[in-house]
Amino acid sequence: MLGLQTQTLQVTTFSPRLQQAVRLLQMSSLDYARELQDTIESNPFLEIDESQPPAGTGPEGAQESSETIEADWASAARLDHFSTGGAGAGPHHLSHDDSFDVLQGVALPVSLRSHLHAQLGVLRLAERERAFADAVVEALDDDGYLRISLEDIAGAIGDESQSALAELHTALCRVQALDPPGVGARSVAECLTLQLPAIEDPGLRDLARRILRDHIELLASKNLHRLAAALRVPQHQIRLAAECIRKLNARPGWQHSDAAPRLVTPDVMVRKVKGVWTTVLNEAAVPRVQLHRDYATLLERQRRGDNPALRQCLEQARWTVHNVEQRVSTILEVARAIVARQKLFLEYGALAMKPLGLREIAEAVGVHASTVSRTVNNKYLATPFGIFELKYFFSRGLDHTGGGASAPTAVKELIRELIEAESQAAPLSDAELARQLAQQGFRIARRTVTKYRQGLKLESVERRRLA
Repeated sequence: MLGLQTQTLQVTTFSPRLQQAVRLLQMSSLDYARELQDTIESNPFLEIDESQPPAGTGPEGAQESSETIEADWASAARLDHFSTGGAGAGPHHLSHDDSFDVLQGVALPVSLRSHLHAQLGVLRLAERERAFADAVVEALDDDGYLRISLEDIAGAIGDESQSALAELHTALCRVQALDPPGVGARSVAECLTLQLPAIEDPGLRDLARRILRDHIELLASKNLHRLAAALRVPQHQIRLAAECIRKLNARPGWQHSDAAPRLVTPDVMVRKVKGVWTTVLNEAAVPRVQLHRDYATLLERQRRGDNPALRQCLEQARWTVHNVEQRVSTILEVARAIVARQKLFLEYGALAMKPLGLREIAEAVGVHASTVSRTVNNKYLATPFGIFELKYFFSRGLDHTGGGASAPTAVKELIRELIEAESQAAPLSDAELARQLAQQGFRIARRTVTKYRQGLKLESVERRRLA
């Protein structure tokens, strides 16, 4: 039987003002600037606060203006640019035009496919020949390899005849003759063989070709004795040929990665001032707003013909000013709390990273853990040796057999150091890395080591043997 009844419930609802505060806090600096600009354009009672930003004060009382720190960072960037021979190296190449954009002098990355299509564009090819060559280029992967068969390409273009396969083979040969050397290969051996003309010594070049054609497995295992016996060549010549092969590039496509560089503007900056780590806002990334005093005063003086729409705009403008200031102060307080707990990281690097949880920072700042989670997402901290997202400093601890805990970031850095220090003749497998970590007190499964190694973008032991 159906019926109706009333029930009183307490439900938490967000006011429009709180919703705006939460939305502004979780935005990145770029999204925040856009949102602020849209809000100013739609509300006549708001304007950009162009007053001089106050000096930043560190948690220990050390004071330094963010303007000074920004100037130091800019000077360092200029010195680095000129010392490394960047484009237009030397101050006389800089424009004095206010409209000059520094990014105009930065070379845009060119993808591998665009690079190859540009080279094909200067060749005198018939329309069908160019179409087949373009099809081969589009079939390449990011490493520059052709991982699919010519038959599959023929099926994709709708012509599986024998003549089409022959034309595709010719097109593949054309692509393999392009820059970078080794592109269009169907195996590692073929990729390296395509680069053998770079070896000037004809004898070594011929020996390297024989090794790649018949005994690449022995080369991968670095078994020079068996290679010398199989090819009936003195071992010192095998060593010279192997050294020449090692200098070749097994991934030619990486020279023209499609991944666009990611430009990040730090929200907060930290540096050591008189022995104290000082944290200040990057004022350039945190624009402020203020009430348009003249318009607000004019509306307040009106006694007749009150306009509810304008009153609502004024109220929303006050909300926005308060929420912007709250966003700025929350980001700065959270960043200072993180820096206070990760001083060893700033002193010694990733190996000194400590485990850190959101709740610990929330208790220090006096906010909810969800507020800290929104604050650290897409916010960046600039240090003298790199820019890091604030959430990079958070991790659960890995227990140590000797007591205490370490952050996964520290363990990852330890894995990196073990791989960098390994013998080239006997690189460490993930199981061996897990065993060495266990000897140092870290009980980590092999699959966890594999995950950390892949996160560091380090090759597997099989590929490192070929390096």
